[in-house]
Amino acid sequence: MKNFLVLFNIFILASTAFAQKGIIRGTVTELPRNEPVPYATVVIQGTSTGATTDDNGKYQIENLEPGLYNIVVNYVGYGPASQEVEVSNARPAVINFSLTPSTQELNEVEVIANGFYKSDESPVSVQRIGVTEVKRAPGANRDISRVLQSLPGVASTASFRNDILIRGGAPNENRFYLDGIEIPNINHFATQGASGGPVGMINVDFIENVEFFSGAYPAGRGNALSSVMEFTQKDGRTDQHTTNIILGTSDIGVTFEGPVTEKSSIIVSARQSYLQALFSVLGLPFLPTYNDFQLKYKYEIDQRNKISIIGLGAIDQFKLADSPGEPTDEDYEENLYILNNTPEQNQWNYTIGAKYEHFRDNSTFTFVASRNMLTNNQFKYPNNDRSQSKIYDYNSTEAENKFRLEGLTFTNTGFTFSYGVSYEYANYTNQTYQTLYDYSTGELETINFNSVLPLNKWGGFTTVSKKLAQDKVTLSLGARVDANDYSDSMNNLLDQFSPRFSASYQFTPRWSLNFNTGIYYQLPTYTTLGYKEGEDFVNKDNGLLYIRNKQLVGGFEYKIPEKNLKFTVEGFQKLYDQYPYSINNEISLANLGADFGVIGSEAVTSTSKGRSRGIEFMAQQKFFKGFYGILAYTYVQSEFTNADPNVYAPSSWDSRNIVSLTGGKKLKRNWEIGARWLYSGGTPYTPYDVDASMDKQVWDAERRGVKDYSQVNTLRLSANHQLDVRVDKYYYFDKWSLNVYFDIQNMYGYQSKGQPILTTEVDQNGNPVTDPNDPSKYSPKYIETTNGIVQPSIGIIVEL
Repeated sequence: MKNFLVLFNIFILASTAFAQKGIIRGTVTELPRNEPVPYATVVIQGTSTGATTDDNGKYQIENLEPGLYNIVVNYVGYGPASQEVEVSNARPAVINFSLTPSTQELNEVEVIANGFYKSDESPVSVQRIGVTEVKRAPGANRDISRVLQSLPGVASTASFRNDILIRGGAPNENRFYLDGIEIPNINHFATQGASGGPVGMINVDFIENVEFFSGAYPAGRGNALSSVMEFTQKDGRTDQHTTNIILGTSDIGVTFEGPVTEKSSIIVSARQSYLQALFSVLGLPFLPTYNDFQLKYKYEIDQRNKISIIGLGAIDQFKLADSPGEPTDEDYEENLYILNNTPEQNQWNYTIGAKYEHFRDNSTFTFVASRNMLTNNQFKYPNNDRSQSKIYDYNSTEAENKFRLEGLTFTNTGFTFSYGVSYEYANYTNQTYQTLYDYSTGELETINFNSVLPLNKWGGFTTVSKKLAQDKVTLSLGARVDANDYSDSMNNLLDQFSPRFSASYQFTPRWSLNFNTGIYYQLPTYTTLGYKEGEDFVNKDNGLLYIRNKQLVGGFEYKIPEKNLKFTVEGFQKLYDQYPYSINNEISLANLGADFGVIGSEAVTSTSKGRSRGIEFMAQQKFFKGFYGILAYTYVQSEFTNADPNVYAPSSWDSRNIVSLTGGKKLKRNWEIGARWLYSGGTPYTPYDVDASMDKQVWDAERRGVKDYSQVNTLRLSANHQLDVRVDKYYYFDKWSLNVYFDIQNMYGYQSKGQPILTTEVDQNGNPVTDPNDPSKYSPKYIETTNGIVQPSIGIIVEL
């Protein structure tokens, strides 16, 4: 740390070592032909500084001071476009634009277009996040999952996880696409069957922007009930080779970018953590290590045809410490509990895909082929003694091969049509050996099965959109169908008919009323589909169905484009049915929560119902005159039925009140400061059945408390809140640049109370103590837990 501070002070003194001015350059093209747009106007918002594209659609703006700018593009007959860009004098910033047709005449409001996003198909519940917003977000540490916590409807969690909880929905209800190629998860150490994980996988140096749909999902994106996230990656540079190096508190990463041939480019990155060594020094009982890799290769065959190849992969290892520490240590009993019941884990996953795009005079066609795979191995030895036989052994793989053909057509009458078909072949395997408490019988049950599940899936979609009344009214009608060969209850496309309708009315230049309704379906997780008892897929015999969700959302939007300012108010309702219901636990899987492990590998029926409803408010200031900020408030109530189909109980995602307040300012001498305050109401939890938990046979097998599901989610945690602060200092030299940042999560160290841990009294050797009043049981003990610690991090980003 002393050496780092010395180095930091040297760079402070060297802050006058600036050289040449910055440059912004790029190309402006149009859809659907992908042809260059000549004579388009490209200007820096709020100034007269800009350029006009040449015959090849290229532009260049020179002599810019390093810093942050909003670039706006306008051309008659097309909608305006804008993007936020960070300018350095170490290398030109490359920003390309693709304009879409518009019948509306340009006026003052449109000429000063901003970064807010709204499509014909999704006029509500959608946000576009630029890469600079991700990089500078306080408390996020360049992790998109944490950036989303600033948006309305997204709950924050105090625990060591990145679960994305949106509008009272589970974390496995989200879908992610990277350049139109589906990726199953965006976090390391994913909980199989529930998504989540503590650290993001995606390298933000690849990202151009993120479109986040918390409702009104496009028909081309199925199998989602809570959100769809579209990550658009930038193309690799074609003018020079560059290198980015980032050194953080927990990992180190490097990114290379540049041309391969005259018509192709590549971006490739790798990252490795050193958390295992850090956690070992801190005396924590678990030792995680992660590595990830990412690439994008782009080949432009000609103006009308191009191919992209993307790849994303991760290797994760989760080991346990050799000892919980000394019995006199403050955290000894909690560490002992973690070591006794937490399995070790080896997990790796990858996605690789190719996208071919063909552009015609009035239409575009896209063909996507991809493969993704997850391998998950978890195991546990009694007392972590590897010389003994395993008491828990779980080995599972998920492999998916996907093909999708999409089309987009613009007509002379103003209609826009999108359509597509998809096919997927998946293969799921599972070998499980485990002893669990059977809530229905009150006895221990040994689970031992070997499952191989091949699965064919197919689907299609279509959407038609039209603008009316001089583009003041926009209507969109679409539908989607999905099916598979798992069982007779899932193989009929019409049983999963998913209609949706959107409407938007801009009744003044600044005010608009937006609406969407639809029915959405999601396939239960592979852990549920592939569960076996003996030789039978029991959930197939139980008539397992797609989860169905009927959504209704509407609200008002007020924009002040010349100041990049927007206000929205939205109300929403989500009605679930055909939701998986645990036969053993006699509760909805929505009330199990999510943790590190496996969710859904059990016998279920599609008999639970749920509802989530609420209201959201957001005031958002995109970057303007050096300032940016978001104020978001959400009230959400999420409930599901359990044993009694007529009684709703709070779900594990029932946060009620959610608040985020984020703001930042670009200061003089290339300093930037930002802060974020998050608040989430406490979520419900289920108390323990102490009598059943302390039974010696049960405790020796489970090593954790048995829940009393007759009182499901009757207790509630305290609310959690935290303040995150980030300070950046930028240095721009002749051939390279440097960004030094200091980020603190939970700055004032607030600790919210978690669910108390039910464990046993232990002797000086860490062994459970027998209850003196009942020799068949152990003596119970509760350990109070808290969530939330101060997490400072220091990072260095070098651009060469």
